[in-house]
Amino acid sequence: MHVQLALVCDDARIRPDGKMDIEGVFNDLMAPGFPAKQERMVLVTTIEWDRSDQGRNKFKVDLVGPDGRPSLTVDGHTDVDPRDKNRPPPRTRLVLPLEEVVFPRPGRYTFQLRVKGRKLRGPSLFLMEADAE
Repeated sequence: MHVQLALVCDDARIRPDGKMDIEGVFNDLMAPGFPAKQERMVLVTTIEWDRSDQGRNKFKVDLVGPDGRPSLTVDGHTDVDPRDKNRPPPRTRLVLPLEEVVFPRPGRYTFQLRVKGRKLRGPSLFLMEADAE
């Protein structure tokens, strides 16, 4: 299994035809001071599974701050369907809206996914303090 897509954006949705629309991708945020709060953002991640991976799989997403400690944790699960060799490998597309996310200090924040005992790296954000004018 591996992360096929990982980003943070303003909005994302999966269309009825199976395609995903993504709006406002960002990697950096400016804040007037810390702790800072982002009212809304969406974590988008696609995990491509090995063909041997099947069934219900629990996952955990941590937003790890510059101090190495999680500042946000989301727990969930996904069901992985068996696939024959004539079809694409199974994939899980996570579209996780996150509300009122607090960033305690400036620096790099990284989303880490834990699935089946493995730690997978997700997208990162860099938080900066805006210059006072």
